[in-house]
Amino acid sequence: MSILVGKDTRLITQGITGEYGRLHTLACRAYGTNVVAGVTPGRGGSAVDDIPVYDTVSEAREKTGANATMIFVPAAFAADAVEEAAEAGIELIVCITEGIPALDEARMKRIVTAAGARMIGPNCPGIISPGEKCKVGIMPGFIHKPGRIGVVSRSGTLTYEAVWQFSELGLGQSTCIGIGGDPVIGTTHIDSLALFQEDDGTEAILMIGEIGGTAEEEAAQFVRDHVTKPVVGFVAGRTAPAGKRMGHAGAIIAGGKGTAAEKMEAMRAAGIAVAESPADLGSTMAEALAARA
Repeated sequence: MSILVGKDTRLITQGITGEYGRLHTLACRAYGTNVVAGVTPGRGGSAVDDIPVYDTVSEAREKTGANATMIFVPAAFAADAVEEAAEAGIELIVCITEGIPALDEARMKRIVTAAGARMIGPNCPGIISPGEKCKVGIMPGFIHKPGRIGVVSRSGTLTYEAVWQFSELGLGQSTCIGIGGDPVIGTTHIDSLALFQEDDGTEAILMIGEIGGTAEEEAAQFVRDHVTKPVVGFVAGRTAPAGKRMGHAGAIIAGGKGTAAEKMEAMRAAGIAVAESPADLGSTMAEALAARA
């Protein structure tokens, strides 16, 4: 089974006529995703390969029944693109765009929440459900294998590393969500953990965090109180110096808070099996599953 995306997903791409929008839309379709249209204002009536392009999201949804969108719009216009999708009734909005100002991100989250939609990202690799052959994002589909491990991560590249290790060990994945590393995101660790906890097709969960903020500590508390499945955790940034931004906009230790050590300790206190190194993600999950068995 899977969460959020699957065989019923009908995907459009906002910004499909751009270089990266086209590249990743075609890659999603090649993986098996049902891509029904693209949207670029002023390019309505054209096509990318045989994918029709419309001027607006509302028109694309009306003509194709789209229920999900993937956004490859430049940062200055991303908030408007998210608002357009939410107002058109799109249920799942996956915003790949990075470099969006935090104030715009807060506006995006408010709009999506008010519309009753769900946003993944921004500044994220997207979401993939291998067993459903559905990919909405930029992740390399070939490393993923169908299975029963749910993955939620703030880091795209660490997601790929974990998935590769899992697949090599025969540990397939139900769904993998790259939630993004910015300070304001649509879907959080806790949101994802709750979905995986309720999914009968997910047997165990990997949660990858980063330094900065308190999201991982809050997620650990949620695991302790609400999650009955084995959870493996990892926190990137153990050697990061205080006050220096590392990679993502949210990955910064400020005022001595948000360190990897604090987050890992919170995870252990919640009963989460913590991997000490990225090289141990697969083996730690295998051990957690064996302990449960």
